[in-house]
Amino acid sequence: MDILKIDEKAEVGRIADKLIDLLRNKLHRRGLVVGISGGVDSAVSTALCVEALGAKRVFGILMPEHDSSSESVSYGQLVVDKFGLDHTMENIGPTLEAIGCYRWRDEAIRKLFPEYGDDWKCKIAIAGQRKGTINHFNLVVQSPTGEISEKRMGLKEYLQVVAATNYKQRIRKTVEYFHADRLNYAVVGTPNRVEYDQGFFVKNGDGSADVKPIAHLYKTQVYALARYLGLPEEICNSTPSTDTYSMPQGQDEFYYTLPYDKMDVALWNYNHGVSAAKLAATLAIDEEHANFIYKDIEAKRSATQYHHMNPLLIEDVKIGS
Repeated sequence: MDILKIDEKAEVGRIADKLIDLLRNKLHRRGLVVGISGGVDSAVSTALCVEALGAKRVFGILMPEHDSSSESVSYGQLVVDKFGLDHTMENIGPTLEAIGCYRWRDEAIRKLFPEYGDDWKCKIAIAGQRKGTINHFNLVVQSPTGEISEKRMGLKEYLQVVAATNYKQRIRKTVEYFHADRLNYAVVGTPNRVEYDQGFFVKNGDGSADVKPIAHLYKTQVYALARYLGLPEEICNSTPSTDTYSMPQGQDEFYYTLPYDKMDVALWNYNHGVSAAKLAATLAIDEEHANFIYKDIEAKRSATQYHHMNPLLIEDVKIGS
């Protein structure tokens, strides 16, 4: 893990200075809006914004919905309380219900589990990649009596569930931009480096922002900054989760090949041209699995190029002189 060590004090100062410069000279906005999920990424992003501008020019938004864990609200409240932020809580559940988020999701789930009802819980889990086989997705459901069942998803059902749940990130971003517009603030995006690199965000949802202060930092480094900045222990010791489905779901369970700390190491090694053999030795896995991890990194970069793309024009349109 030494490869991921940073000078926390210097890094905080560098990011704060850059945020001030970008607001003044590029964005021309008075402050920053942050959607605070209760996770370490949004908490550290909030702390960095406060470090740069002071608490009076940072506005926090908590946006739970029907499937949010109780911790997302309580941890988010810890962040706004620590910094004394002006903030609001907007429950987006009724909006999501009105536009069909839960209805579309449940319709797809019932293709696999006809008995699925309002009092059931669900999540999607990636399968295959930890064993070095072809990736696929399983739907996991939990009945009201606690019985858990799992079935492999077809592409149509998978796409519909993901499309429905993507409403959540897009509605949250709409709320953030409303408050940014009324305050003349800019919107902060909170992806870390692995999320940004591997396209683990929703286009025009949590991928949309005016500035992304931690997109160059590996998750391990984000946790290091959380401790340096004195964020609550509950957040510093939390395990990354998607907080998208009603059943608990780790990010590595849904998307990544490895838990976050090992995924950081794998991506750092890939970015620095380290061989799969050396990665295998570092992670105590066989070389075949290490080769698969590298191929999966490449595959996700290729598959999610669309997420990073700006709107395409038929021909270039010159703006200004």
